[in-house]
Amino acid sequence: MRSSQSLFAVCGVVFFSVAARADDKPGAVQPIKVVTIARKEPLAYEKDIEPILVNKCAFCHSGAVKESKFDLGSYENLMRGGKRGPAIVPGKSAESPLVHFAGKTNKPFMPPKTEEPLAPEELALIKLWIDQGAKPPSGTRVKTAVVVNLPPAGVHPVRALAVSPDKSTIAASRGNQIHVYDAGSGAYIRCLADPNLTTPDKKPVKAAHLSLVESLTFSPDGKFLASGSFQEVIVWDAQTGLLRQKLTGFADRVVALAFSPNGKLLATGGGAPTEDGEIKVFEMPAGKQLLDIKNGHSDTVFGVCFSPDNTKLATCGADKFVKAFEIPSGKFVKAFEGHTHHVLDVGWKGDGKLLASAGADNVVKVWDYEKGEQVRTIAAHGKQVTRLLFIGKSPQFVTCSGDQAVRFWNADNGGNVRNFGGNTDFVYAVGVSPDGSVVAAGGEEGVVRLYNGNNGQMLKSLLPPGVEAATPKK
Repeated sequence: MRSSQSLFAVCGVVFFSVAARADDKPGAVQPIKVVTIARKEPLAYEKDIEPILVNKCAFCHSGAVKESKFDLGSYENLMRGGKRGPAIVPGKSAESPLVHFAGKTNKPFMPPKTEEPLAPEELALIKLWIDQGAKPPSGTRVKTAVVVNLPPAGVHPVRALAVSPDKSTIAASRGNQIHVYDAGSGAYIRCLADPNLTTPDKKPVKAAHLSLVESLTFSPDGKFLASGSFQEVIVWDAQTGLLRQKLTGFADRVVALAFSPNGKLLATGGGAPTEDGEIKVFEMPAGKQLLDIKNGHSDTVFGVCFSPDNTKLATCGADKFVKAFEIPSGKFVKAFEGHTHHVLDVGWKGDGKLLASAGADNVVKVWDYEKGEQVRTIAAHGKQVTRLLFIGKSPQFVTCSGDQAVRFWNADNGGNVRNFGGNTDFVYAVGVSPDGSVVAAGGEEGVVRLYNGNNGQMLKSLLPPGVEAATPKK
C-alpha cells in the first residue's frame, strides 16, 4: 500500500478506467449479483447514494484528482458526466454507463480486482435511485461515524513489509495480522497481538489491530517496529513482540510511517479519501505529538520520509504533489509537481540532494531538491509504482509495482540496476536492508518472497503461519 498504498493503495468504483487498470482478463471478473431493494419511499441522494459514492468512487473523482474529467465532488458534476458523456440517464438505470461499469457487466470493469467492489445492495440502491429519476439532494449529507470491525477471514494480501536494520528479521502484514520471520532461515517467529484488542461488541481478538495493517517500519536502531492501521499507530518491542505504545487521534487510515534517521521522530501519513491529508510527527520514544501539519495535501498522504539530516520531511499524496516541510517547525518549504496520478511513495537520497517519487502513473520522478526541479522521469513499471525505498546512503533505490516486478534503480543516472522475479500477482510492498543485501516483497498472493539483493536470486517464500507450501505437480 500502500498503494498501498497502496495504493497504494484504493480507488472505488469509477466511470472510466485508466491505462494501468484496463487489463482485466476476459472471464476473470464476475458481474455483481443482482438483488432487489424493496423501498416504498423515494431514495434521498444525500442519505442513500452520496455515502456510497464517497466511500467507493470519489477517491479518484473529486478534489485535485478527476480521472477522465469525471468529478463526483457534487451532484451537479456527477450528472454532468465525464469526457465520454453522461454517466447517468435519469429514469433509465439499464442505460446508465455507471451501472454497467460498477456492476461489471460492461468493460472497463470497475473497480479493479485488487479493490473492494460495490456490494449488491449498494448497486441496487444506485439503480433504484436512477430509476426514480436520479433526483438531486434535498439537504446536506451528514458524515456518519465509521465503526471498524474485523476484516473478512479471506483477506490475506501482504500490504506492508519491513526489514530490520541488522537484516535479522522481516515483518509482514496480512489483514489485521503482523507476522515476524527470521530473515536468515525464513522461519516464522511470532504473530504480534494487542492483548486488549476486542471487537465493538467486546469479543476478544488475537491480532495486531482490529482493521487492516496498512504500514510498517523499523526504528533505525532496530529496537522498535511501528505499525499503522485505522486511526492508530502501535509501537512494538522488536525483540519481544510486546506492545509498547499506542498512538491515537488519527482521522482515518495511517498508510505511511517513517522514523527520522536519528530515531528521535516518527512521521505518519494518511487521511480519508477526498479530504485533507493527514501528516503528524511524534517525538520518540515518548510518543508526544510534535506536529500536526494542516492542509499539507488536499487528499490522502501516501508517503512520508525524513531528510538525511533530520531537518525536513518529504510527503506525497493523492493530490499528485510531492512536498517538503521544515522540522521541527512544520513550515512548508516547497512543492514538486509533475505526476499525472496519485503519488504513492517518496524517498530521499542519502546525500539529501535528490528526491525520488513513485506514482500511480507508472513512473518514478527524480527531483533536484535545492532547485525544486525535475531531473528525470523513469518509466519504471507497467502499472502503478506502489512502493519506493532508498537503499541506505547509496544512490540506489528499490521499487515494486502492480505489474508484479521488483527492481533496483540508480537515482543518479536513472539506470535499472537489478530485477527480482517470481511474483504472480499485484505487488504492494517491498522492504530492503540498509546494505541492499536482503530484499523482501509481497502482495495480492499473500506470499513474501525473500531475495538476495546482491544478485537478484529468490531465496525463500515466506507463507502465513500454518499454511503449507504447494507441492509441484508431476
